[in-house]
Amino acid sequence: MSKQALYALPEDEGKRMDKYLSEQLPDKTRSFLAKLCGDGRVLVNGAVQGKNYKLKAGDSITVEIPAPVSLSAEPEDIPLDIVYEDGDLLVVNKPKGMVVHPAAGNYSHTLVNALLYHCGGSLSGIGGVVRPGIVHRIDKDTSGLLIIAKSDRAHHGLAGQIKEHSFTREYETVVHGNMKTDEGTVDAPLGRHPSDRKKMAVTQNHSRNAVSHYQVLERFGSFTHLAVRLETGRTHQIRVHMAYLGHPVAGDEVYGPKKAVKGLAGQCLHARKIGFIHPVTGKYLEFTSDLPPYFTAFLEKLRKEAGFS
Repeated sequence: MSKQALYALPEDEGKRMDKYLSEQLPDKTRSFLAKLCGDGRVLVNGAVQGKNYKLKAGDSITVEIPAPVSLSAEPEDIPLDIVYEDGDLLVVNKPKGMVVHPAAGNYSHTLVNALLYHCGGSLSGIGGVVRPGIVHRIDKDTSGLLIIAKSDRAHHGLAGQIKEHSFTREYETVVHGNMKTDEGTVDAPLGRHPSDRKKMAVTQNHSRNAVSHYQVLERFGSFTHLAVRLETGRTHQIRVHMAYLGHPVAGDEVYGPKKAVKGLAGQCLHARKIGFIHPVTGKYLEFTSDLPPYFTAFLEKLRKEAGFS
């Protein structure tokens, strides 16, 4: 455990504790700081105070920050759908519901656990002990293609392509509503949501450019089947961009309507195509993945409801 000592200045008079702490400790999330307050780890002049405490000039604040939980990933014999593999990298087809790497709340049964079993020690170490080989990620409830680096050389080469936005990344999704145009581009920067740090949002504050190109594949009246090509690859990019257009991804429990879509457990979003220059051979490789059963079943349901089949 470490202790952070702070001192309230005259301009801090009247500020709520949680707001003050978020200003003083910008590397910590608001939810983390609120938990510290709730756990009695924030003291003012030696007495425990909650997040609603109003500061007074001259207050001496002590914040007790617990040591981070040490995470490690262990090999687990979990089946992998390997689309391509050579000595430098592999491309896997991640199923819906699988977390990519261990984190709080998901310490096992992740893609990394499966990779450690399959690859042994032959994974890039750049991502650290809990993210070996992980060059990019897709969300837990998003299915589809991911590239895994086996060597640091491959990892550096692939990461460079991601940074330059030279990867080919195409998704298919079903969104709520009937899209007005058959194709279009969303060019809207993404950053952390101002009040919910676990969410992303279209914002001009502390944001990064984000561009998504979409094309209508099929219309069902109340839903639309789309292909989406990413020009950039920001966290939750397609999910936030579609919600920004007023057409959230079907089944999205974070950015979509509160009423659940029957037949979906999480967003209907599949990383169908990925293309890149092999970081060692220099050849361009491109792979596609068939739509998984949950996706095709939902499409068939929508076709029947629309009277198409």
